Amino acid sequence: MESVVDVDMLQAAGQALITIADPGRLFYLLVGVCLGLVIGLIPGIGGLTGFAILVPFTYKMDPVAALAMLIGMQAVTTTSDTIPAVLLGVPGTASAQATVLDGHQMAKNGEASRALGAGYTASLLGGIIGAVLLAFSIPLIRPFVLAIGTPELFAITALAMAMVATLSGNTPLRGLSVACLGIMLAMIGTETQTVQERWTGDFLYLWDGLPMIPVMLGLFALPELCDLSISKKAFAEDLGYNLKEGRRRGIFDALKHWFLVIRCSVIGVVCGAIPGFSGSIVDWMAYGHAARTEKGAEKSFSKGDVRGVIAPEASSNAINSGSLGTTLVFGIPGSAAMAILMGAMLVHGIVPGPKMLTEQLDITYAMVWSMALANIFGALACIFLSIHFARLATLRYTLLLPAILVVIYIGAYQATSDWGDIAVLFLFGLLGWIMKRLNWPRPPLVLGFVLGDLMENYLGISINRYGAEWMASPVVIAIIFVAIGILSKPLITEIRHNGLRGLIIFSRPIFKIADIFYFGLIAITVIMLVEAAAWQFSARIGPQVAGGILLLCTSLSLLNTTMSRSVPVVEGMNNKHRGIYMDLSSRNEDMSNALIIHRAVQFFMWFLLFVAMMALIGLIPSIPLFVIGYLRLEGREPWRLTLKYAAGVTILIYLIFEEAIHVFWPQSLLGQMFPELARLIPSV
Repeated sequence: MESVVDVDMLQAAGQALITIADPGRLFYLLVGVCLGLVIGLIPGIGGLTGFAILVPFTYKMDPVAALAMLIGMQAVTTTSDTIPAVLLGVPGTASAQATVLDGHQMAKNGEASRALGAGYTASLLGGIIGAVLLAFSIPLIRPFVLAIGTPELFAITALAMAMVATLSGNTPLRGLSVACLGIMLAMIGTETQTVQERWTGDFLYLWDGLPMIPVMLGLFALPELCDLSISKKAFAEDLGYNLKEGRRRGIFDALKHWFLVIRCSVIGVVCGAIPGFSGSIVDWMAYGHAARTEKGAEKSFSKGDVRGVIAPEASSNAINSGSLGTTLVFGIPGSAAMAILMGAMLVHGIVPGPKMLTEQLDITYAMVWSMALANIFGALACIFLSIHFARLATLRYTLLLPAILVVIYIGAYQATSDWGDIAVLFLFGLLGWIMKRLNWPRPPLVLGFVLGDLMENYLGISINRYGAEWMASPVVIAIIFVAIGILSKPLITEIRHNGLRGLIIFSRPIFKIADIFYFGLIAITVIMLVEAAAWQFSARIGPQVAGGILLLCTSLSLLNTTMSRSVPVVEGMNNKHRGIYMDLSSRNEDMSNALIIHRAVQFFMWFLLFVAMMALIGLIPSIPLFVIGYLRLEGREPWRLTLKYAAGVTILIYLIFEEAIHVFWPQSLLGQMFPELARLIPSV
């Protein structure tokens, strides 16, 4: 029986390859790949926008060609998002957040072409490995997914949190603190079971919670652009070595670390098969796995280690195969993008479910081939163009910053098409810059924000369905023990190397101005917990647990920090084992604090000026005025270059976002006063 099934599978796979190799279908696949590459370049847009554009055009197409185009677009979005992550420190999509840490640092070190070459090669290999695993595991995936219930999902999310929260160098308590802060921020909005409004105040915008895109762009993009504005230099002063040599070296780096690529690809496929697990979670899990298993990672990760690029890039491309498998076999979309894909399948009369493994096996393998070919085409195109992209890192900051800021505004606004998106972008940008300057890790906060709502839902469903029995599940116990072991590792390592003298410090505390962040975090947490005390039990239990852990970790970290300042370095104390500080380093350490703050205020004033212009006259009319003002006043650029640059950016934004994507623009005061003018000029 098994041999018959194998023969049927091989025949179906061969027939599917012949079907997808038709020139017409390959053309549509390439169209999807090209669109996906462009979308990945634009921070904040993401694959959902691509689906929204393409799906209406597929209704009258051949089903195989239509699905090939959609899958081709989705498969490579996480390939080209490496470009802004490496060159600009801006995640093109949520799946590129972990790539920023080492990739952008490599760009600063003049190794942009090497980082891009390694990232694209890892993406290519990860996508192919994911497609192969999907092809061979389709008959086996059913019992695996059926065995995963909400208790196991809660345990897995706790494990992911533990892996990232403790990668905070010699400040693991800070990692746990900001992870819990992220969980609490994720709980802002209307609680589903009790319909309790949590920390929404009088803002209708907050009823659905804080949107992910402006939070992500604020925490990662604006701080990097602010530091760029402060330093007034290019990201990289020189390219280190020949661009072609850097690309070649990056390709061989990925091939050299083939076992890391395979491990992270498996992580991507397995986690992608679990509904609700997105790329924004899996890339951190892969990064944390590499940081804990690779030799010498403690000294080099987050400082420009190419392995810190390879790991998340391999997993983020492989995750599409896992989520596609769950969608095909069960009709359960593994992500929002797969939900749209499933809708397109239904329009074409293809019903996801067990029949995909029997009656429609050829369609299934046609989609698998589409995934593999799209990854090959997309990665090869990016590898070929990487040396040209790498040159962007050497452009002076005045030529990069205005265009990037405009795109970030548009990307953030696409979250809910509300002015609140811009406010969230600004507030989290300010928070992210302060955290970066004070050496508070941002990745645990992002992961806590992504996982917070999931953890609360999984925990609530587990308790309601199983009571306390879910904690006795062998799988749950095993995963929780692993998470506890990971959380305990910094403590155990400290005691092993330095004994209790490196752990317990009793001395006179010495406070510094930077400690205000501790007190601010404690005060905000207390205020949030006081408000939560009046809520129903199921609505307040999650916030109270997260808030309690946050207060404990923050207080202990504050005590340790202030008391250790008055203790001299003990002879024989070993500080080399302290691990990874999982964040980007600031680039302005040689400048005075007064000058840094002055230039940071200037940067955020430019930000607010553009927002004010958007509110008054609309986004498109604001772009040339903002670009001209910035280039002339900030960069002293010549008029000829300034006018050409402003016209080019404005036309490009108009063609992409108005004519191609048809985004919703924020309504301006001018448009409200003169409705006829608003109909003539977009975004007014």
